Amino acid sequence: LRLVAVLRAVLEAEKAAVLKRDHHLPLSFHRRQEELKFSVGLQRLQHRVREIQALRDSPVGEGTGRDSAKQSPVPGTAHQELPTLILEAVKELEAVKQQVLKRIQIWKRQQQLAGNGAVFEENLAPLQKRCEDLVEVYFQLQQQVMAASTELGPELLPRLLERFNEVLSSLVKR
Repeated sequence: LRLVAVLRAVLEAEKAAVLKRDHHLPLSFHRRQEELKFSVGLQRLQHRVREIQALRDSPVGEGTGRDSAKQSPVPGTAHQELPTLILEAVKELEAVKQQVLKRIQIWKRQQQLAGNGAVFEENLAPLQKRCEDLVEVYFQLQQQVMAASTELGPELLPRLLERFNEVLSSLVKR
């Protein structure tokens, strides 16, 4: 951890030096940083879906999905943790959706500027791949929520389904 902290400090210092000299980072740096943020968010979301699946598959009274080697002291603790885990996953889904919508907005703006002669990359494949990856995880998470509908209760399930509908409709509309 100390090595990571030292490397991070060195990289931050180099970044500050580049910014001081050039007053801005190259566009490719920002694009790569954005791609990394998206991929990390998507991987974290996929991990949450696997955690939910593992938690749902574990018998009542066994450990939670995070640490199945331990025995849960309170029977049913795994099913009490499930709604919290699902809510965290939905928040992460919404955050990743915001990243995709931001990238779509940037693409639209670049397309507008191309009408004035600015350079415009017309390749939609990376943007389409992001949308497809997000929708794939969306459906996996929605499937887990529907399978766990009895554990979620009658008040939480409709709220979650409404949030799912909002995520999908905002992606489709944009």
